[in-house]
Amino acid sequence: MFDDFLTRLDWLTNWEDVGIALGILLIFHVFRSIFTKYIYKLLLRLAKKTPTDVLSNLFIAFEGPLRLFFVGIGFYLALMYLPLEAKTNEFIIQVYRSFLIFLVGYGLFNLSASSSLLFQKIGSKLDVQVDEILLPFLSKLTRIIIIALMISIIAGEWGYDVNGFIAGLGLGGLAFALAAKDAIANLFGGVIIITEKPFSIGDWIRTPSVEGTVEDITFRSTKVRTFAQAVVTVPNSTLANEPITNWTRMGKRRISFHLGVTYSTPKDKLEACTKKIDDMLKSHSEIDQEVIFVRFDEFNESSLDIFVYFFTKTTIWGEFLAVKEDVNFKIMEILEQEGVSVAFPSRSIFIEEETSKEV
Repeated sequence: MFDDFLTRLDWLTNWEDVGIALGILLIFHVFRSIFTKYIYKLLLRLAKKTPTDVLSNLFIAFEGPLRLFFVGIGFYLALMYLPLEAKTNEFIIQVYRSFLIFLVGYGLFNLSASSSLLFQKIGSKLDVQVDEILLPFLSKLTRIIIIALMISIIAGEWGYDVNGFIAGLGLGGLAFALAAKDAIANLFGGVIIITEKPFSIGDWIRTPSVEGTVEDITFRSTKVRTFAQAVVTVPNSTLANEPITNWTRMGKRRISFHLGVTYSTPKDKLEACTKKIDDMLKSHSEIDQEVIFVRFDEFNESSLDIFVYFFTKTTIWGEFLAVKEDVNFKIMEILEQEGVSVAFPSRSIFIEEETSKEV
């Protein structure tokens, strides 16, 4: 009878411990909800009132880790309350420590996002221009470093020899470098593109490999959308070794051509046309006035050639074509006013007549 009573009392005690453990877990779950709805929003509101955005940035980055933290600490305290074996408790402590390391890495991972103000603050302090190419590149590089450090620390927490692993990588580094030489070349090509910045995302570029608008640049390649709306992925090592024409960065756009008039055009008419075209370009509101050349250039096979060379102020393709069309119409009006005709390829044939003689 007494033994049955002790067994029943032990059973009731175990269930009482489980109930208390579940109660601890429930309390932390409720506290997590209260923290998320009220306390966190209050802290974030106070952080936004500070002179700098660093504190609010930290709160936003660590919002997810903080929510998981209350769940984790609830499970930890609930399990530690239960009368478990010493080895089990040591295992729970190890898991909890690894969980905390993961939460810190998770928060830093969010903080190093390309949308974060971290890199913008560093750039403003160092007077470095952080553009839309460099910012994602630095963000990805920082995130890879954070993940590698987090995995290394967690592995060390579980007793794995991280130094031996790194030494093993050193021994196999040569073989890896030989096998991944193209990937390494693309990586360094990406670094060259980002540091020298021959183009940015959204620029219209032309290379021997591709022509179009830059959409994205990664560690390995650059994506360019052609004017046929196809996306071409070019390895960075290829782009780094090619001449790149960036049409977007043009300050002005060139127009150059030869205007051929007929050989029957008198000298005074030719001089008048040349002067009127030059005056028209110099008074045109859409023409850059720095360099304008209108000169009688050469005697061609079937025409007298006037060389016309100038630049438009706009570099946008559609606007450029409209200015070019307007200039062409004005040149036609000048030629009509002077009664000068445009020459076309022709050839004059002279037949020499000889007195026929009977042989």
